[in-house]
Amino acid sequence: MKVTTTLASCLTPDGVPMVLQEHDGQHYLKIGGVALMSTTASFSEQRMAELACAELPARPHILIGGLGFGFTLRRVLELAPPDAIVDVAELLPEIVDWNRQHLTHVNGSLLDDPRVHIHVRDVAELIDRSGHDRYHAILLDVDNSPDPLVQQGNARLYNRGGITRTRAALHPGGRVVFWSANRDKHFAESLARVFKQVESVGAKAYPQAKKFTHTLFVADRD
Repeated sequence: MKVTTTLASCLTPDGVPMVLQEHDGQHYLKIGGVALMSTTASFSEQRMAELACAELPARPHILIGGLGFGFTLRRVLELAPPDAIVDVAELLPEIVDWNRQHLTHVNGSLLDDPRVHIHVRDVAELIDRSGHDRYHAILLDVDNSPDPLVQQGNARLYNRGGITRTRAALHPGGRVVFWSANRDKHFAESLARVFKQVESVGAKAYPQAKKFTHTLFVADRD
């Protein structure tokens, strides 16, 4: 029997236990005993990057909310030009540390790409302070869905005020993509009240999956 090894652990800002585990060469992140992400299922994160970067201009400025295991970042860097600026906001410093200490063979070396700027802070702060330095694409994968699991404070990204602030942080013609483990008709309707065009795109956890188990909410600014 192959053993599951706990590589690191900490508490989230809400005091919930979070652990990084390894089993049979794969890595898993759990919060409160609930599996949040793994290296076995990263296809939806890559699809998220492809949707967000579909029509990037020259010298794009991109914001990724949530580092995770770095799969979204890796795909963004594959698609973005050499002169892109990619801000990555990660609320939990442990996630950044664990990428460097335990996951360098997965995606950790991406943090040293000269295009990447890591911000250990709430992505909402970068969105709120964007001002005239707006983004061409914003990718938000900070929680499990519009119903937060990692931190209750993340709910402010999904309410009307958060959606409006995110729109204001985009260049005209810019795009935001929200990752969600669940379909959420009401969230899609909330986006449609603020953005010109909204689409709910089904995404698979891995290429061979038969079902779309995740949802990517894609919203374009006019």
